[in-house]
Amino acid sequence: MKALVTGASGFIGSHVVAALAAAGHEVRAFDRRAPAEVPTGVEAVAGDVLDADALARAAQGCDGVFHLAALYSYARAHARVMESVNVDGTRAVLAAAARAGVRRVVHTSSCATCGPVAGRAANEADEPPGWELAVPYKRTKLEGERLALHAARDGLDVVVVNPTTPVGPGDRRPTPTGKMVADVARGRARAYLTGAALNVVAVEDVAAGHLLAFEHGRSGERYLLGGENLPLREVFAIVARAAGRRPPPIGVPWALAYGAARAGDAALHLVGREPSLLVLDEVRLARLPMTFDDARARRELGYTSRPAEQALVAAAGAALAERDR
Repeated sequence: MKALVTGASGFIGSHVVAALAAAGHEVRAFDRRAPAEVPTGVEAVAGDVLDADALARAAQGCDGVFHLAALYSYARAHARVMESVNVDGTRAVLAAAARAGVRRVVHTSSCATCGPVAGRAANEADEPPGWELAVPYKRTKLEGERLALHAARDGLDVVVVNPTTPVGPGDRRPTPTGKMVADVARGRARAYLTGAALNVVAVEDVAAGHLLAFEHGRSGERYLLGGENLPLREVFAIVARAAGRRPPPIGVPWALAYGAARAGDAALHLVGREPSLLVLDEVRLARLPMTFDDARARRELGYTSRPAEQALVAAAGAALAERDR
């Protein structure tokens, strides 16, 4: 297979490139800046998902497209860019894939489009609470996913994958998740949200899930790619211990954290800034435990994942290594 990977320099994208290359596929790695580090034999291509001509050239001759280009941010200053990349960019990639006659598109969405749901783990039949769509990242990822599913209904072979909370090496920019791990590993996070939870998965397993979705997924379907549901207190404790630190000892109720986030956001807004800790939209989305059920991917794709503790220990080590670079 010859595969085009958009967002190839990103956290998940770089791992999808590596997984495809390791499986013997011919890979074209597409990003705004040509990826500096790619496996031997991978073709690195500089291009923007908003550039129709660049996309047309990149998709030419490809059997599959793995669309991972997206902006993952909770900064409201990035709202307009998220709309352009996550929505308009997805529309452009789908159009280019259709014109090129690719065999299948794997669209990378997010677990954020499936939930969370109060009282239980969410699955692919679920949707997020309506009030959460005020958060630009959440709204734009859902809009991009809907474009992909609409294209599938119109005849393009599209499978959607919904990673939960990927962690691991290579999150250099970092993503909000990578920043959370780094803050705990470096001792910046002194407390955790009581009642909060995450579904934690190794980024390498998410990348493998993309290949499984291409091979075995059903067009027009969503597949959560997850790992283990863990209380946030346990997530922080695993990361802290791996970094040789004491786990954050203080549990903060969501309402108190949300009030502090609103106050901090308002204060910094006066000087044209946003908080780097207690980011308002990130705290807003932690109101419900973010737990998910990935049974469909395990059943239909043959998807598997390693223990969450193993993934978090690796992520902590990578975060400390990045600090020392």
